[in-house]
Amino acid sequence: MDTATTSATIVDGYARGLLEVFRAEGDADALVDEFYQAANGIDANAELRQTLTDPRVPVERKTAILAELLGRRASQPVLAGIGFVVSGGHAKHLVEVASRLAELVAQSEEAVVAEVRSVVDLTPEQIERLEAALGRATGRRVEVKVIVDPSLVGGIVTKIGDTVFDGSVKSQLDELREQWG
Repeated sequence: MDTATTSATIVDGYARGLLEVFRAEGDADALVDEFYQAANGIDANAELRQTLTDPRVPVERKTAILAELLGRRASQPVLAGIGFVVSGGHAKHLVEVASRLAELVAQSEEAVVAEVRSVVDLTPEQIERLEAALGRATGRRVEVKVIVDPSLVGGIVTKIGDTVFDGSVKSQLDELREQWG
């Protein structure tokens, strides 16, 4: 088995296990959303990501850091789930596990996942309108997962599978810069 296959198997195994735990806890959709947000938040912080993936840092220290950073913001099942992945030595796969987890939930609901990056958090009404518009565009039911990304300046970037719709101000400014030389 090659490295990519091994990684995919690990990611899938963690995602399936966490989904079962989240379903047992009750509101799996909310827990998956929370896990997705937390994993992407961790990934966005280079220093934190480095610490959690560093094999020289003891597992106890990693879990203490997670508890300190997420303890007030994350529910116990999500904190335990992230701790489980990190303790298993797979912190580098945390975002992949979150994405696979969201895909599994979407598949069970016959939907696709749209990762939406925005400068600000979207309201439930905005998410609902975006899901409807993306659903019309794709012909499928769409579940939006929002990631707050201040580097965009404004607008949103949406990714569904391998397709990216870039409506960010940053992208538009880059395009103008390119046209004007």
